Amino acid sequence: MNMINTVSTAAVTLASAAPSIGSSAMLVELQISQWTGRKKDKRASATVTSQNYADKGTAAVNKKLLGHCEELDAIHKFTANARNIHYSMTMPWSDTGMRLLPTAQYFAYHKQMTELQNEFHSISAAFVTTYDWEISRAQARLGDLFVRDDYPTQMSLASKFAFNVSYVPLPDAGDFRVDVGNEQRQVLEDHYTAYYTKQLTSAMNDVWKRMYTSLSNMSDRLDYSGDDKKKRFHSTLVDNVLDMVDMLGICNVTGDSQMEAMRIRLEEALRGVTTDGLKNNESLRVKTKAAVDAAIKSLPSLDM
Repeated sequence: MNMINTVSTAAVTLASAAPSIGSSAMLVELQISQWTGRKKDKRASATVTSQNYADKGTAAVNKKLLGHCEELDAIHKFTANARNIHYSMTMPWSDTGMRLLPTAQYFAYHKQMTELQNEFHSISAAFVTTYDWEISRAQARLGDLFVRDDYPTQMSLASKFAFNVSYVPLPDAGDFRVDVGNEQRQVLEDHYTAYYTKQLTSAMNDVWKRMYTSLSNMSDRLDYSGDDKKKRFHSTLVDNVLDMVDMLGICNVTGDSQMEAMRIRLEEALRGVTTDGLKNNESLRVKTKAAVDAAIKSLPSLDM
């Protein structure tokens, strides 16, 4: 028997009833590493345990190796903000860190991540340059807790900071190829279809949940009933909702008619509405709140 023909016959292309979004989205992974500047002090931990007559291992002392170092704290805050931006511009996909990125969002996302990446490299390099000076300051801050061996070398420290973005093509649901016998074809087809559909549903539901949160916040801010004074709200109140309305279009990778209808509905309801107008015009405020509340009631049920 010809071996090539045997393998060719065994190759199975799995068909799927799940929506195909390979051309409207991709997968993206953001990986940021940084030096925490923290370390467990075993000696101090043992001392605290002993002084309090506690069992071994019930207390732990973790040191901030540089004390209150503003430069390192700034890097940690920057990293947290970068992750938040990444999450806000993408949709959930898997537990491995991969997120779904709509093709329509790619250029804006890539531009934003490139800017963040450049800034991260800049502030981390600046910190590494002042690292030795920060160690000398830490000695005074930590007192007897200071141990010089706790600190990596400057070269080792530099390698601990990294900011990388990886893009991965998203295969169509029916484009998953395996090399198995025909008896397993239906099992694998059902498994992959279920997984693909579950991940896609989760991604789309995330957009609806964000929309719900945004609309609920606006509704609450516009509700003056029972209050002795007007509620305060930021100048970005309307813009935040409009940004989410735009996301309904960008993230609608499956061409969901309900999501598109909601986008059009909210776009029309908020056309010409401004924060100042809502603050100063009671009629506009009441009308806008009614439209927002109606939109909330028509959102799909997601156990929100």
